[in-house]
Amino acid sequence: MFLHSVNLWNLAFYVFMVFLATLGLWDVFFDFEENKCSMSYMFEYPEYQKIELPKKLAKRYPAYELYLYGEGSYAEEHKILPLTGIPVLFLPGNAGSYKQVRSIGSIALRKAEDIDFKYHFDFFSVNFNEELVALYGGSLQKQTKFVHECIKTILKLYKGQEFAPKSVAIIGHSMGGLVARALLTLKNFKHDLINLLITQATPHVAPVMPLDRFITDFYTTVNNYWILNARHINLTTLSVAGGFRDYQVRSGLTFLPKLSHHTSALSVVSSAVPKTWVSTDHLSIVWCKQLQLTTVRAFFDLIDADTKQITQNSKKKLSVLNHHFIRHPSKHFEENPAIISDLTVTSMWVPVKVSKWTYVAYNESEKIYFTFPLENHRKIYTHVYCQSTILQGVDLSWKAELLPTIKYLTLRLQDYPSLSHLVVYVPSVHGSKFVVDCEFFKKEKRYIQLPVTHLFSFGLSSRKVVLNTNGLYYNIELLNFGQIYQAFKINVVSKCSAVKEEITSIYKLHIPWSYEDSLTIAQAPSSTEISLKLHIAQPENDTHVALLKMYTSSDCRYEVSFRFHGGALPAYVVSNILLAYRGQLYSLFSTGCCLEYATMLDKEAKPYKVDPFVIIIKFLLGYKWFKELWDVLLLPELDAVILTSQSMCFPLISLILFLFGTCTAYWSGLLSSASVRLLSSLWLALKRPSELPKDIKMISPDLPFLTIVLIIVSWTTCGALAILLSYLYYVFKVVHLQASLTTFKNSQPVNPKHSRRSEKKSNHHKDSSIHHLRLSANDAEDSLRMHSTVINLLTWIVLLSMPSLIYWLKNLRYYFKLNPDPCKPLAFILIPTMAILGNTYTVSIKSSKLLKTTSQFPLPLAVGVIAFGSAHLYRVPCFVFIPLLLHALCNFM
Repeated sequence: MFLHSVNLWNLAFYVFMVFLATLGLWDVFFDFEENKCSMSYMFEYPEYQKIELPKKLAKRYPAYELYLYGEGSYAEEHKILPLTGIPVLFLPGNAGSYKQVRSIGSIALRKAEDIDFKYHFDFFSVNFNEELVALYGGSLQKQTKFVHECIKTILKLYKGQEFAPKSVAIIGHSMGGLVARALLTLKNFKHDLINLLITQATPHVAPVMPLDRFITDFYTTVNNYWILNARHINLTTLSVAGGFRDYQVRSGLTFLPKLSHHTSALSVVSSAVPKTWVSTDHLSIVWCKQLQLTTVRAFFDLIDADTKQITQNSKKKLSVLNHHFIRHPSKHFEENPAIISDLTVTSMWVPVKVSKWTYVAYNESEKIYFTFPLENHRKIYTHVYCQSTILQGVDLSWKAELLPTIKYLTLRLQDYPSLSHLVVYVPSVHGSKFVVDCEFFKKEKRYIQLPVTHLFSFGLSSRKVVLNTNGLYYNIELLNFGQIYQAFKINVVSKCSAVKEEITSIYKLHIPWSYEDSLTIAQAPSSTEISLKLHIAQPENDTHVALLKMYTSSDCRYEVSFRFHGGALPAYVVSNILLAYRGQLYSLFSTGCCLEYATMLDKEAKPYKVDPFVIIIKFLLGYKWFKELWDVLLLPELDAVILTSQSMCFPLISLILFLFGTCTAYWSGLLSSASVRLLSSLWLALKRPSELPKDIKMISPDLPFLTIVLIIVSWTTCGALAILLSYLYYVFKVVHLQASLTTFKNSQPVNPKHSRRSEKKSNHHKDSSIHHLRLSANDAEDSLRMHSTVINLLTWIVLLSMPSLIYWLKNLRYYFKLNPDPCKPLAFILIPTMAILGNTYTVSIKSSKLLKTTSQFPLPLAVGVIAFGSAHLYRVPCFVFIPLLLHALCNFM
């Protein structure tokens, strides 16, 4: 049995996120992979027991609740408080449900049953009303304070018990993990209330979509506190990323900052977690059975037998997390492993003197010990490699590591000069197959250097290496591969001779500077394609090389090749539209007519008009005097600097983003024009409008009243709602103009001779009237071209304000007024601007003294969008409304 529910708000959120995903706004390269996670199941019906909160607390947070998870008889028993287990608090993320605790809670319950409830965990979950905190940051601080109250409430449930807990463990999914970290920033929060923090797909570094300043301020407060107080924070923290299947949160954002004096934090990608080895998407990370089993095993190993609670020993906590999430030696966790193990003297001892050896057992009833003398081999070889082995006699087991189908061990012989023999233990096998392979080799024969193809090869060139020797293990060093914008496809072709059955080969991409390894299992002979991408760029001071580790078969030969495979992150759409808007305004000033949007986009949207300024400023910020001047002017940090710190290479990535932004701006312009024409056709089908307005300077008398009403709506409810209503009013005016122009064109005579005869018979006044109407038609066409571009700009403002509108609608039953409201200041300026522009025609601003100045503003603002809005999207509308406001003022100056 498993639960799956999607409500209207989740659907709205995911539609919004999918729209952003199509623009590639949070991951450099999209490479859709199959979901290899197994579903976690329940064996009894789940129950969520609501925990009663104090009345003052419930009144202060009416939309939030606290629940205790249970199943069957366990749920019935715990309806009677107090509790006796170990408390774990689950915090859902953006649009997340408190019911997402079900997977790990159910698995932990089954694990407790297996040990007869010697220890068990009580899983609590917070209901945040599925708020969109990743898109609207106004409630993050409120969530943090509520979680603090929940922790105190949870600990009171154990009052009077013999082993009453004094702290809780927290599992935070997505933004829930950030809220958990924010607890430490509260003035009255005691750090010892949390003993362990595990975050899943949490963007710790920066927000995925910084759509308002509340999100960025919250991130700044949390990250600055953790960095400045790293020496005093003793909270063991583990961050687990979903990998490349998580298209909502780029894994590079989940890595906690590495500080030399902060050793209690670990960051790992799920594909590198032993016994998990799969990439998860943003939602499946909470129910992926492989990952939840690993998490539960770690929780039970963290229990202190004396206190029956999670241990307070930081070293043990890190040791357990390393054992389960970083490197698993295929045995149970041992806090103090034995240095020497006794060997059974009654078992069979077999000396092995060859350098390459294979043993296959199908039905072996006796244990066998194979001994390899090292002295003779040490003179010739540098390394020894064994797979499917269990070492006994000497403490080398910590050197071994588990892979999906084998356990392998690689030793450098020079590191063990005192060892005389290597002992390989083969247990008794009853009815199953057991294969052991060992070989001695020289490092230079198995380490092959392979430079990656150049970034600008665009698939026209490739690199290839053939592994001629029949070995079990190869290391391919991938030179010049260390940036996240690099993406390749590796093709491994295996050819086997005289092999009756398929042989398993394992290819492991090992990244030395971060725990983001990925594994690919293939059956030889075959042709296997491997994605070669990075989550974290190589640090400047790091000299390690990315490795492709190949665990192969001695019966096969392998050929490795790869081609360039890339994509880009088009995020500069608004900058391109502003450049086209500037071209239209300038053409109106210089020639008296407004050119087509597509024509101006092709002419004006050039990277060299924007990127050089950002690059020069970034370069000058490296000088102390310029940085001091920058700070004196109170200018915000340049986004190019922020993106560079997040391994987003400049200026190369900026150029690619600009080009893709141009494509998106072009198609969005066509879509807005087509939408206006379609809506005008529907309008004509319902009602035929009047002729084109003759008094083009006249402003509708109800305009001031409409503006005041919308401003009141913005003040009393939600700024985004008022912006949306103003946008719809503007679109209505443009559609009405398009319909009027269509009607006027259809009413003109078709026969040109008849038209000329009519003109000769008419008087001078009538000729002037016809001439005036023809000018009006031309002006109407120019106005529609301009309006189409303005609609394109306004659409992006509306889209960026949608999260706060959705949040307000979702919480309307609790709060009628959105507080805080990130769109309210913008709405006060944008509402009258859109109202005026909706009644503006190009002919009315041709003679404006302000038009020349207005036509010059979009260019520096396009630069500003990239300089200050690429990493802070909530700033983009601030750059857009300025030229719109000047455009509106041209009617009066």
